[in-house]
Amino acid sequence: MAWCTRYRARRINLNRCFASLTPKWNDGSGVGLESFEDSRITLAPSKERKAVHLPEEIGSPRITHKSTRFTGNDVAKAKADGGSDMFDEIRQRFLEFKSNKFLKEVAHFQNLARAQSPKFMVIACVDSRVCPTNVLGLQPGEAFMVRNVANLVPAIEFGPSETGAALEFAVKALEVESILVIGHSRCAGIEALMGMQDSNPRNHVERWVVNGRAAKLRTEVTAPHLSFDQQCTHCEKESVTQSLNNLLTYPWIKDRVEEGLLSISGGYYDFVDCTFEKWNLDIEGSGPNGGKRYSTKDHQFWC
Repeated sequence: MAWCTRYRARRINLNRCFASLTPKWNDGSGVGLESFEDSRITLAPSKERKAVHLPEEIGSPRITHKSTRFTGNDVAKAKADGGSDMFDEIRQRFLEFKSNKFLKEVAHFQNLARAQSPKFMVIACVDSRVCPTNVLGLQPGEAFMVRNVANLVPAIEFGPSETGAALEFAVKALEVESILVIGHSRCAGIEALMGMQDSNPRNHVERWVVNGRAAKLRTEVTAPHLSFDQQCTHCEKESVTQSLNNLLTYPWIKDRVEEGLLSISGGYYDFVDCTFEKWNLDIEGSGPNGGKRYSTKDHQFWC
């Protein structure tokens, strides 16, 4: 496909938490979806699961298939026998994780089994080359994460979305302290956006990336002299800042930001040169007025 060309080179009881979310879908009978803000999350009184049943021997193998326990020796034997199971290496990596990480940090993983209380929420792209866990060294329990095509945050007017649901759970239930939206170099989703000739999406990708249309238009106005590839790079960063502004269309995010309980930041990972940029919105020094958006501040460049 044309838009892929650049690819080459505190613990919550879910039932109680979402019991009050009762959307009414439009089925053609005139019954519409309740306004997004009318749906409220009712939090459980405790953020910790009280009853957690852990195995007596944490180190004992728990994953079985037809009573067969796979070990590192099994994987080595499969390779020696010329086995080509595509999951052999993944199985080996899991066993290495269990041996080198889980069993050495049992107390930490026991705590995670009882509750999660991440400080960060990370919104990143689905691109296989930009896994935030690896790039930023995030450890289990540190970050609540959602990934989507082109790491976009739709404005609340877009309606219910997977990203919106993750935001609501992270902010209202887990009470994260920081949201980081990460863009990246050579993003095929942004290329799809920049390649759209009109605002009429023709496929699933375009129906989603049209959420970044404001960033596309701003790029075309501010960088008309650049080549298409350069405009895509410009839009990759512009769309992150647009997503930060879109975060503030959610009242329960905006309120926490203004109260100093939540920070929102943008990031950009260039995997060609392995550099990382980070910036924040200037919430106090600027603001939407007559269609304007928040400016940015505190730019950092990690290299």
